[in-house]
Amino acid sequence: MKIIVQKFGGTSVSTLEKRKNVIEKIKNSIEKGYKPVVVVSAMGRIGEPYATDTLLSLISEETKKNNKQATDLLMSCGEVISTCVMCSELNSYNIKSVPLTGGQGGIITDNNSGDAEVKELRPNRIFKYLEEGYVPVIAGFQGVSNEGIITTLGRGGSDTSAALIGKALKAEKIEIYTDVDGIMTADPRIVGNASLIEEISYAEVFQFADQGAKVIHPRAVEIAMESGIPLIIKNTVTDCEGTIINSLGCSKNKKLITGITHMKDRVQVTIKGDDNKGNDRYENILDIMAENYISIDLINVFTTEVIFTIGTEDLDKFINIMEKSQIKYIMIKKCSKIAIIGNKIRGVPGVMARIIRALKNENIQVLQTSDSHTTIWCLVRESETVKAINTLHKEFQMYK
Repeated sequence: MKIIVQKFGGTSVSTLEKRKNVIEKIKNSIEKGYKPVVVVSAMGRIGEPYATDTLLSLISEETKKNNKQATDLLMSCGEVISTCVMCSELNSYNIKSVPLTGGQGGIITDNNSGDAEVKELRPNRIFKYLEEGYVPVIAGFQGVSNEGIITTLGRGGSDTSAALIGKALKAEKIEIYTDVDGIMTADPRIVGNASLIEEISYAEVFQFADQGAKVIHPRAVEIAMESGIPLIIKNTVTDCEGTIINSLGCSKNKKLITGITHMKDRVQVTIKGDDNKGNDRYENILDIMAENYISIDLINVFTTEVIFTIGTEDLDKFINIMEKSQIKYIMIKKCSKIAIIGNKIRGVPGVMARIIRALKNENIQVLQTSDSHTTIWCLVRESETVKAINTLHKEFQMYK
């Protein structure tokens, strides 16, 4: 049985016209000999009647905080509505289909409402419907605990659902449909000549997702990587072949850099030893951050100082902790962390020097750097983000 999992995001199923495009994609897969399994998100975005955020606006903040089980039950409704609507329209095209909740699709979780962990996958019901000639349409973003409690998998959970189901069914591939043609070398709103990446490795795309690009959820990439199933990012409304995500990426691509992404709203923090002599808390600064659930990044530890970045959302908490601990610090607000990603930079000398030189030539100050085997990070002021990304995109000739 040749199985394909096709996941359609909220914008893809938000209107009748767009859902017709979805049906065409499903029909095409059937005509190619596949048995499609469809995963859907809630219809549309906030303001549209069945979008998740719209449903959440119906209950109080107190309920969201103190009754997460009820909140999960409400949030699950958006995807359930999508499954029923899609099945109705598929059936009108003489495509036999059946709607399933995430739990009915075999996603079994713990009881951690709002961010449940998947404990088991039971795909027997899906296999049964496939053998009977049905297209199972499964609600993404959700599962059910062994106690029968409906749970949700956290933001981006529909991507995760598709990857989990693809893994359980040993699917040949998983297609993630959205409103873009695939993964681009840079954000096309920032770089006018950004080009489509035709093939990319799991490791590279995980960095894209983890560093701010919102094309696919990092957890979905991890699951696909574990099972070795290709992921394909495609556009619901075009015939573009999209971006294939696999183990090796594109062997034909000779360019050092695969793509560039960035994260805004970063704050650089520098804590100097000389400014905090006699304060034992200075020696434990990283532990203090962890104890207070402040996520830090770009960590550079020297004998005389510690430098790291935090998100703007943690700034007030950080300031209060520093005041209580009487730790002196210097910070630069409104920074951006730029990630330059590429499998081929591994072991290649001079890449960092080339990046720094290109930015310096454009009078862009690099506040901090870090690197791994596949990624180099540069911290710049937020006001210079667009200029920096365009400079690096041109430096490494990432346009077609």
